[in-house]
Amino acid sequence: MKVVMFYEVAQDGIAKAQTNYAGHRARLDEFHARGVLLMAGPYANPVEGAMGVFTSREAAEEFIQGDPFVINGVVGKWSLREWNEVLA
Repeated sequence: MKVVMFYEVAQDGIAKAQTNYAGHRARLDEFHARGVLLMAGPYANPVEGAMGVFTSREAAEEFIQGDPFVINGVVGKWSLREWNEVLA
């Protein structure tokens, strides 16, 4: 089972994204290198938010707790959903 993280952009989040992107990207790279973040990215229209696929709920929660996008208000709301990957 995988865990999908959904991010919703805060009302003023896009204005804060540029300032916080380097730290957010470093965190993405760290979790991907650890093998616990399988894929992540914004939707085609970034204002609509982003998603990521993690190997466990614990990894997703750890990522969110330290993500500069969450800490600094780029993300207004987030949620996690368990997902059964069929083609693995």
